[in-house]
Amino acid sequence: MNRTIQEITDRIAERSRVSRAAYLERIRRDGEAARAKGPARAHLGCANLAHGFAAASGEDKPALRGSAKPGVAIVTSYNDMLSAHQPYETYPPELKAAVRRAGGVAQVAGGVPAMCDGITQGRAGMELSLYSRDVIAMSTAIALSHDMFDAALLLGVCDKIVPGLLIGALHFGHLPALFVPAGPMTSGLPNKVKARTRQLYAEGKVGRDELLDAEAKSYHSPGTCTFYGTANSNQALMEVMGLHLPGSTFVNPHTELRHALTEAAGRRAVEITAHGPAYTPIGELVDEKSIVNACVALLATGGSTNHTLHLVAMAAAAGIVLTWDDLACLSKVVPLLTRIYPNGQADVNHFRDAGGMQVLIGDLLDAGLLHADVLTVAGPGLDRYRDAPSLEDGELVWTPVTGGSKDLDVLRPVSDPFSADGGIHMVEGNLGRAVSKVSAVKQEHLVIEAPAKVFDDQLDLLRAFEAGELDGQDFVAVIRYQGPSANGMPELHKLTPPLAVLLDRGQRVAIVTDGRMSGASGKVPAAIHLSPEAADGGPIALVRDGDPIRLDSAAGTLELLVPAEELAARTPDGRALSDAQWVGTGRELFAAFRRMAGPAERGAGIFGVSGAESSHHGPGLGFPAEAGLSHLETGTAVSPRHAEAAR
Repeated sequence: MNRTIQEITDRIAERSRVSRAAYLERIRRDGEAARAKGPARAHLGCANLAHGFAAASGEDKPALRGSAKPGVAIVTSYNDMLSAHQPYETYPPELKAAVRRAGGVAQVAGGVPAMCDGITQGRAGMELSLYSRDVIAMSTAIALSHDMFDAALLLGVCDKIVPGLLIGALHFGHLPALFVPAGPMTSGLPNKVKARTRQLYAEGKVGRDELLDAEAKSYHSPGTCTFYGTANSNQALMEVMGLHLPGSTFVNPHTELRHALTEAAGRRAVEITAHGPAYTPIGELVDEKSIVNACVALLATGGSTNHTLHLVAMAAAAGIVLTWDDLACLSKVVPLLTRIYPNGQADVNHFRDAGGMQVLIGDLLDAGLLHADVLTVAGPGLDRYRDAPSLEDGELVWTPVTGGSKDLDVLRPVSDPFSADGGIHMVEGNLGRAVSKVSAVKQEHLVIEAPAKVFDDQLDLLRAFEAGELDGQDFVAVIRYQGPSANGMPELHKLTPPLAVLLDRGQRVAIVTDGRMSGASGKVPAAIHLSPEAADGGPIALVRDGDPIRLDSAAGTLELLVPAEELAARTPDGRALSDAQWVGTGRELFAAFRRMAGPAERGAGIFGVSGAESSHHGPGLGFPAEAGLSHLETGTAVSPRHAEAAR
């Protein structure tokens, strides 16, 4: 095992010792009870149980009434608006049939919301996006709260859906749980052509019809979008964590192999219940080693920056305290092994065809960069994930993948990486701490020193671009009051095309923001997720137009080049929207989330570290405002606990 990887894993384990032990004590107690008492529903009162099987039909009804067959919950994010989730329409009957054949009985226990960041980019709905992760976690908990189930099949792909499902399932950590992927759509318009069309539209050189035609050729059928954003980063991480069946991540929808893998997931769910031959509770599977494996995979693939939030939150749900410092240290020893758009021109189908997850995992294991001795839904040990699935005479089989990458422009070995370190860097300085995705940024753009142009709304920057006010000058765009406490930390990906235009014209530009940019952030240098955020009194609230800022993503520094005494004399000249202003598109329903949201580096969520429910740890991954004090209504006031977290 790589020495640094092991040291970081040990450090996380020691930091999490108290909370992880408390979490494991709880789920093991529940697991022992499950093994001793038989299927969960058998212990419901007669009226309770009758409600639970009233709608069942055929052979499922007597099975649910009886107490012999384990029950499997299907928790689904199906809707037919989103391409990634549309294939799930047919999954419940397939899974029910597979579970039935394996000796269990399955029910759709509940649905979770699944919004699309691609649709809501630059719109008010995006301000609900990050909050939806915690809503999904709560929805998952509601689905599993009926005590009817002995395992769960989790149907989700994109953005906040997978992290939310996992957080919810980990709060039922004694239950086994498998993610059942839907797979990516087939390749459409080349990413280079799509990106160029977006820039031409931003310059006014093509019209809406041409742009819409390009987008429709890119996103053209059921399945996940094929670029390597948060959705496909989710999928890669779930496989490396052992929460998918081996090799099931990037198989296209509606194929015979996809169908066979879906059926296999249903069968396996029965086998790993407390009443099967291979009990594998999800709370035991997701441990310090699997979390570190996920971090390594994120860095090695140049994955979505959203996971610097989600990994912290997912780890916390299992009683594990992961920090940005851990990610920064891992990034120094984990090489960048893939070039998938926006980090290159290939898409995830090309990555799969180059050897995909099996070659990637095998090479990382051989280099000692992944922990092999972990639990997975397929059985003990990550070596199982070197095997690729295929159909032989209609039967699903797994075969070890031998040999390396079939396309070194897309996937490289540890011995010959694209970069010696990971694709995500942490930067810090007198403005706070932030995340910088460097895997898609050219070497000459990693360092910039330029005057600030300050915006409190992304639309103001877009208007300035359209008016030509940004032409012919170097600058660092500072977009503030975009953090979790201010407005839900929306993605600001809409800013990438216009700023990319200026970059291509020879201007030196960058972004500094307390908002997000997503896995599709692209070639514009950026320091994002800045913590503490402006709404909590972070120094970004004090930046003025013309202030020199230096961002060095290579060295990991972010500095406002203003004398400390001058900065100390300033007061903020902006503020986040008040509750009265923050209305429309349902945003007013989430006022409590804004008050409770923790800082970005603690996951930007509203939940605590499992097993650490005490006044010492505070109720959230970050810390909410003091009782009766809203971040928004107080403008720039910072609670003492937020100030401590920022330090």
